[in-house]
Amino acid sequence: MTEVTTIKVSKNTLRGLERLKRIMGASSYDEVIRELIREYRASRLSRLMGRRPGLSPLREEERLDARD
Repeated sequence: MTEVTTIKVSKNTLRGLERLKRIMGASSYDEVIRELIREYRASRLSRLMGRRPGLSPLREEERLDARD
């Protein structure tokens, strides 16, 4: 079994987690927090790689045009 711990959060943060749990259909707050971490990492990686969410990757001909 996975080791567990307790963290203190404000009532406002708890309400936000409860809302996200419902929206996401998550079975636990742990699942909500893990998904938030995953999304944060993916977003950060996209920024570091110079991509913006919602933009499609450049097509080959667009990449070649950019070098001229």
